[in-house]
Amino acid sequence: MKVGIVNVTGYAGVELARLLYRHPEAEVAAVTGRTAAGKKLAEVFPHLSAMDLTITEDLNESVDVVISALPQTASAERLAPVVAQGVKAIDISPDFRLKSVDEYKTWYKIDHPCPQYLESAVFGLPELNRQEVVASRLIANPGCYSTAVILALAPAVKHGIIGPDIIADCKSGVSGAGRSLSLGTHFSEVNENVMAYSVDGHRHLPEVTQELARLAPGSNLRVTLLMHLIPMTRGILVSCYAPLRDGAVGHGERAKAEVRDLYRSFYKGEPFVQVVPDPPQTKQTAGSNNCTVFTTVDARTNRLIVIACLDNLVKGAAGQAIQNMNIMFGLPEDEGLGQLGLFP
Repeated sequence: MKVGIVNVTGYAGVELARLLYRHPEAEVAAVTGRTAAGKKLAEVFPHLSAMDLTITEDLNESVDVVISALPQTASAERLAPVVAQGVKAIDISPDFRLKSVDEYKTWYKIDHPCPQYLESAVFGLPELNRQEVVASRLIANPGCYSTAVILALAPAVKHGIIGPDIIADCKSGVSGAGRSLSLGTHFSEVNENVMAYSVDGHRHLPEVTQELARLAPGSNLRVTLLMHLIPMTRGILVSCYAPLRDGAVGHGERAKAEVRDLYRSFYKGEPFVQVVPDPPQTKQTAGSNNCTVFTTVDARTNRLIVIACLDNLVKGAAGQAIQNMNIMFGLPEDEGLGQLGLFP
């Protein structure tokens, strides 16, 4: 299968190239990047010197699937003709994640450039929407925060063991902000510093509530996301808190065991979600497509606590795109994604 990567020069795009290089069934046939057009890929990214590709402004090869790592709006505009031609497409931007054009305009402050594709696009979280991914020609890759938060909360929401008031405390490495220069991501600004941002609401919130609501229609979930930038390159860790419904589980150690069993049953057989016995660390998932999930219960407050972590550039972006690609083409879901976490 031939793959075209749009905007290979961003962090998600270059991660796609790195991961696809060892994919046994995929060949990266074309890569684009306007500012680096005409250059060899190895000139821009020496660690990819084994890939003999020239960066072009537009895709100039016939491909079976296009994966776009362009920013919001630009991605939809680039993918619209691809989808119209019947070529399968995966969008890493947020352009096709939300079903409502009004919701999109509220959060992204612009009219959607291709609203005709919102209904047919599939929110590409395989653990919840695998069968829809199989049949789709346009996948909206979930946001990095959204992936972690939804995977952390999905079993509890689906089985109705928690109340509607949910808090997700999220922390991300700097690569989540992208590769474009910004004062807020300069080394001297970020190093030895932690800051909260998007305190009035993050753009990943509507996709979190949209997808969790599908698991429990009529539940009227009220989700608060609070984001923090921390001084590391990659990784996301989310800590989610929600009140347990009276009688939903037992008490004390029994409650902890019942919740853990519920989560293990929900994710049984999932290749990239592991329910772990101890609180996870971001280094455990760095460089891999895994999401690790830990559950416990605060007996004093009868509150569920779920901690999840993943690599924002892999399971939160490029790796999940490849996972979706594998499903779309009937390949083993973990093909080309067997990397273990990097440590230290």
